[in-house]
Amino acid sequence: MKLRELISLGGIAGIALAALVGVAPAQAHNAFVSSTPAAGSVVTEQPGTFVITTSDALLDSGPDSPTTFLQVRGPGTAQLYYGDGCATVDGASITMPVELGEAGEYSIAWGVVSADGHPITSAANGGDIAFTWQPADGQELGSGFATPPTCGEAPVGSETPAPDETEAAPVAPTDTATNAPAAETDDRSAAAAGILWIGIGLGVLVLAAIVLLVVVRSRTRSAHGDAAPDADDPPAAL
Repeated sequence: MKLRELISLGGIAGIALAALVGVAPAQAHNAFVSSTPAAGSVVTEQPGTFVITTSDALLDSGPDSPTTFLQVRGPGTAQLYYGDGCATVDGASITMPVELGEAGEYSIAWGVVSADGHPITSAANGGDIAFTWQPADGQELGSGFATPPTCGEAPVGSETPAPDETEAAPVAPTDTATNAPAAETDDRSAAAAGILWIGIGLGVLVLAAIVLLVVVRSRTRSAHGDAAPDADDPPAAL
């Protein structure tokens, strides 16, 4: 194959690849940007509203969806949950009203639906957000619950049992992971989408090469036909 043909083949392949990249959908998930309260911060006044902010607009899956949630829990070993469970999507953020309880170490677990339609959680983005609650004088303390509250429903259990009830079996707090979507599902979906687009890209390149080969052969045959002597022309003199 001549150099000019090779250059043409490379040009067509490049155009096909650029077109493929242009039509392929974005696969990037939203990235965590900030939180209120911030990780590692010491909070002395009731924040009122907790906020998780990401890098792009979020999809609103509704207040009852297990893929959109914000859970605040602590302190101590038998941790309680705080807030009303009503995580609201606001652009690139989710918010929830929370009144913290006893002083100590707290953590925030969260989950959102990314702009590309995939759920993401704090577990897959550096882990839960930890902060310290040291209420100043005069701060009113909120009530904690044994299980994560559900928006619009009365929470189960509240606060630590009284001294005369300590012999009763404690209710184990629900693991945040049970309400958070598995990160493995995101990875498998992204991998499958990547394989699909790679296959499509290879198919486009092969098709472009076949078209180029047909065009080159057609031009070659045409050129040979033009070069052949006309049957009506007289033979050349010896």
